[in-house]
Amino acid sequence: MAGAGEDSRALFGAGVRAALEAWPALQIAVENSFGGVHSQEKAEWLGGAVEEYFFRNANLELDEVEDFLGELMTNEFDTVVEDGSLPQVSQQLQTMFHHFQRGDGAALKEMASHITQRKCKVTATNDGAATVGVCPQTEPSGPDSQTIKEEDIVEDGWTIVRRKK
Repeated sequence: MAGAGEDSRALFGAGVRAALEAWPALQIAVENSFGGVHSQEKAEWLGGAVEEYFFRNANLELDEVEDFLGELMTNEFDTVVEDGSLPQVSQQLQTMFHHFQRGDGAALKEMASHITQRKCKVTATNDGAATVGVCPQTEPSGPDSQTIKEEDIVEDGWTIVRRKK
């Protein structure tokens, strides 16, 4: 049975790293060396630090995870995350940890796979804005799926999102 626990722990670690690697705020910080010349190494260390944080504090609230990630980004990358992604990443991590606690390796694999498939390449512009590059396209999941039409993409790169009727 110890093997199953170790497998689950490895899957949780892989999920944490997938979530952090797909996080645009961290991608931009690493790409632009906000953490200095060792930004990539810090990003790799961050995965282990987050994983260990969950193992040492089993009953974390969402705001505690957000605070921890925000503090790490501020301290290690001199970056204040204000794009609204901090709660989303924290929720993903917390959900993965709950799957780990239940020993649900299949759910951990599925989450990590889903996060990896949705990962986008993000770059920062000189004016501080983030631009999204190429993202893997997922297939529409049904007749209600929204598709972006060419006329919805405005000159400056923004996409108009329309409400369903």
